[in-house]
Amino acid sequence: MAKAGFGGGAGVLGTPLMALTIPVAEAVALMLPLLIACDIFSVWHYRTRFHRRSVGLLLAGSVLGVGVGTVFFGFFIGNQRVLAVGVGALALLFVAFRVGHGFISGKLEARRPSAIEGVLMGAASGFGSTLAHAGGPPAAMYVLPQKLPRDLFVGTTVTFFAGLNLIKVAPYYGLGLWKTGDVVTILMLAPLSLVGVRLGIFLNRRFTDSWFTRIIYALLVATGLKLVLLG
Repeated sequence: MAKAGFGGGAGVLGTPLMALTIPVAEAVALMLPLLIACDIFSVWHYRTRFHRRSVGLLLAGSVLGVGVGTVFFGFFIGNQRVLAVGVGALALLFVAFRVGHGFISGKLEARRPSAIEGVLMGAASGFGSTLAHAGGPPAAMYVLPQKLPRDLFVGTTVTFFAGLNLIKVAPYYGLGLWKTGDVVTILMLAPLSLVGVRLGIFLNRRFTDSWFTRIIYALLVATGLKLVLLG
């Protein structure tokens, strides 16, 4: 649903929830193919509605972020505690950003961020996305000040993260995150992810996501705190 622009934090919730019951590396690895499956449908829907300059700059920076995130992941891959705390902290930072943005968004003046800002935010997004598929806030910090129409904003973020998810495939494979048994789980969940995209598109056109988003944020805070405090 989040891939279609409905309930912005819903997509971030997947990895922390999985990390409560299985190792972080396994949770992250299981999520990536599902996200790519969603991307296929989402990108097709928004294929003509995205801001090309923003997508290009963010993707250029994301390559650096994915590289740094891969090194970090590889160094701590045997330390479940560190990875769990990292995922929990990213979940809490995501909520803090979204809540803070809600207070100041009305005061922001429309502007065109520089190319350097785009690359830097892309790098930060690539790092967070590599660790926990939580690269939304940095990308939003770059795109939001441009005051794009909602449809164009969603299309821009959808297109950017579709490209970013493809960039992460090779590093994840190199880290040996995928196991043979994961294929069955992925095949079972993929159809549900596609149903979610269709549902998100339907809801995005007809309803506000304010209450749904608040519930997601509450779950993110609870999950993030448990991962940070208990690892």
